Amino acid sequence: MATGALLDVVRGHRAEDAAEEKALARARELAAEAAPWSRATPLHFTASALVVAPRSGRVLLRWHQRQQQWLQVGGHADPGEELPLDIALREAAEETGLPDLAPWPDAALLHLVRVPVAPGRDEPAHEHLDLRFVLATRVPEQVRAEHPEAPLRWLEFTEARRLTGAANVRASLDRAERLLGAGG
Repeated sequence: MATGALLDVVRGHRAEDAAEEKALARARELAAEAAPWSRATPLHFTASALVVAPRSGRVLLRWHQRQQQWLQVGGHADPGEELPLDIALREAAEETGLPDLAPWPDAALLHLVRVPVAPGRDEPAHEHLDLRFVLATRVPEQVRAEHPEAPLRWLEFTEARRLTGAANVRASLDRAERLLGAGG
């Protein structure tokens, strides 16, 4: 069974639109299953984050070679991992090199999105229930890409929305920008 932490995250989240409400209903079911993070299932959780630099009001996007678009950082749980925020923090640190990432303005879930994933080299088409958080850094100049095929860009929110091809990422950007505008 899933840990109480995953159940708490999905039970405590409030959807902002019909698509998120539908995803949230399925997430609540999946969170109670035996292996909600398992990549072996056609629908599983992932955790990601929009990384922001609150002083400059910018957001960081990463080029995802497989999807051929600019997206947030994040990914799959490693074996034994079950805490959504910890997974998002680890993935963000690995992909950005930023040493001081922290939940911002708090540890609340920003957005829950059900995302179709095209087949890859070693996996069939499947879906992610992506748990999205906001993480902040005070040292954006220390960013470094995980590898050359995954460049990173600090962007104003307007430009970030223009660059990403994913409507669900634009919705996450809108939410994060509202948080920044409200001062957290």
